Amino acid sequence: MPRFSIIVPSHGVAGRLSQALDSVLAQSFGDLELIPVCDAPDSPAADVVAGRAERDSRVTVVYSPPSAGPGGARNTGMRAATGAYLLFLDGDDLLLPGALAALDARLAGTGDVDVLYFEHERTPWWEGEPTNPAAPLLAGAPTGAFPPARAPRLTGVPLPAWSAAYRRSFVAAQHITFPEGHFTDLGWGGLTTIAAERIAVLGSVLVRHRLRRQGSRLNLPGAHQHQLLDQVDLVLTRAAEQGLDAERSRPLFEQLFAVVLKTASRPERLPSGHRAFFRSARRLYRHHRPAGFRVPDGSVGVQHRLLAAGAYTAFRALRGANQVAAKAVERLPRPRMLRTRLLYRGQLRRPLDPRLAVYCAYWGRGYACSPAAIHAKARELAPHIRSVFLVEADQAHTMPRDVDHVVIGSRRYWEVLARAKYLINNANFAEGVVKRPGSVHLQTQHGTPLKKMGVDQSTYPVVAAQTGSFAKLLGRVDRWDFNLSSNPHSTQMWERAFPGSYEALEYGYPRNDVFYSATADDVARIRRELGVPEGSTAVLYAPTHRDHHTGFETGLDLEAFCEAAGEDVVVLLRAHYFYDRGPGRHSGRIIDVTGHRSSEDVCLAADALVTDYSSIMFDYANLDRPIVVYADDWEVYRETRGVYFDLMAEPPGPVARTPGELARVFQDGSYRGPESRALRAAFRERFCPFDDGRAAERVVRRVLLGEPPEAIPPVIPLAERIPAPAAATLVRS
Repeated sequence: MPRFSIIVPSHGVAGRLSQALDSVLAQSFGDLELIPVCDAPDSPAADVVAGRAERDSRVTVVYSPPSAGPGGARNTGMRAATGAYLLFLDGDDLLLPGALAALDARLAGTGDVDVLYFEHERTPWWEGEPTNPAAPLLAGAPTGAFPPARAPRLTGVPLPAWSAAYRRSFVAAQHITFPEGHFTDLGWGGLTTIAAERIAVLGSVLVRHRLRRQGSRLNLPGAHQHQLLDQVDLVLTRAAEQGLDAERSRPLFEQLFAVVLKTASRPERLPSGHRAFFRSARRLYRHHRPAGFRVPDGSVGVQHRLLAAGAYTAFRALRGANQVAAKAVERLPRPRMLRTRLLYRGQLRRPLDPRLAVYCAYWGRGYACSPAAIHAKARELAPHIRSVFLVEADQAHTMPRDVDHVVIGSRRYWEVLARAKYLINNANFAEGVVKRPGSVHLQTQHGTPLKKMGVDQSTYPVVAAQTGSFAKLLGRVDRWDFNLSSNPHSTQMWERAFPGSYEALEYGYPRNDVFYSATADDVARIRRELGVPEGSTAVLYAPTHRDHHTGFETGLDLEAFCEAAGEDVVVLLRAHYFYDRGPGRHSGRIIDVTGHRSSEDVCLAADALVTDYSSIMFDYANLDRPIVVYADDWEVYRETRGVYFDLMAEPPGPVARTPGELARVFQDGSYRGPESRALRAAFRERFCPFDDGRAAERVVRRVLLGEPPEAIPPVIPLAERIPAPAAATLVRS
């Protein structure tokens, strides 16, 4: 009986087959049999083999049709084998000099083992720098022979069949063969892992795998990609049948699904049926997931969660993630990168400060939005918690004098980020911020989504190109412990757009509390501060940002609108916050309030709202004042930006498609007529169920004070709420 039987399938590799065969026959350790597996006696490979067989009696030729595939060829070779150990070599690979001698010496030291794993190198087709992918997996394995339970992460799944020697009597006794179809190495490696009782490791490279220029056949597109799931199911079913313990089944599961996720993330491999593949993979994942399995860290963990949730669209969004650089505010300062990292790392070693909360709004644009509202309520209900607001240097002067703040990028900025127990933001903290154990991250959001958000943007090229890395985005989402929602629609869309393990808080938006607490005097004061003439009708015009535009465009001749709408009409122009850097400018009957700190104040001052697709409509609806949708480019916006519902079918008020139509709804008063009120009522019922004036209190009690959900004040029914009164001019009308 020879010591080794080396089985070499030869289909499609006649050009390099001679080198593979010679690398075996030239081994210094000669106790072997070489079993080339050819397609047929008249095949090109058979001609190569014939000369070696004539010259060397250790060569035994067998035949397997191409239709049987690599697995069938190897099974044919195993049936002809008589050696104590089986080795497999692809027909275009090389067995390195001294490989068999090294194997024999290792086996002499370990005694008989079922499987002996060894390293291999992968060499590019142009003979570039080789890699050794097996080394990390084999590193740290016990010395000598050992049961697999001592190294549960050491499985045959990540290793090709030609990176191990298998005891033939073990394979025969366990009735293990290469499964039919494609991805047979995966099935073989999993089955031998489950059955093996004694294994060993040889930390030496014995095989040189020469990559084909055209790549692996397994990477080619086609229906055969679905067979990967068959192999996974086969292995995990066998593991369950044999009662594989949790310590071994968890890494086996993780490694199998690492391959599944790799294929799922490359839809080009499945020109048709990619969604079906994803659905089938999800079923397998949920069916076979071991008890207590924890997903890996990083983007791979994100993929695990998306697969388990069946979030196909979000999963597709991970493709081509690194498209543009992260925003400057999310980068560590380049000149002081190392020093800043060292500072931050040092602060991370210090304990969390349980009485420190950090707030940020709109990437540091000042004291605004829900973070400001929560900060104010925390002063009242949780005075023991110190609060620090993060602000950009050019906005520091806008901060209230009694609010502690730090400039983004400063030394203290990184200190408070490292040590704060509570971190509250309506956008996201910088890329390098670490989610520390015990810290609590609250994402407040800053609007209700009409337009596609998060990973749902991936199928819209213009938006995706500006969004940056979706993988990094989901990494930031992984820091969230709580995510705020103002209505059930938002809850559902946030789950799609930002899949994660956070808890959704359907508490309403704290920034909207003022819509129920402000008085008539407050409204009058704000109007005076903004310069609204007494007795005029103030129409807030708030268009949203267009991703396909390079700058702000009003989209409407506002002076002409004022002239046509009525002599008492003035316009409060509020551009998207992307354009809020300049001072407010007044021009005739146009009052530019873009730079005003509080969008809530602007809403309170307005008697009516005209917007296109801005989320401000959802907030303004709380005031129960007229809303008109000016949708001159709805079709373009819907196609370029993507939307979650048809606003034209479910508007909060009249819809105007031209400047003339917009002027007429104000001329004839239909903007505040009975049809407008009916549309607004339906809109408010759908999108304003939680905003009742107590959202900030609920957030402070739940997040900062840790009160249980059942102790949180309930939401006041919509019919019982009294919003802030409009100006007297609107009341008289």
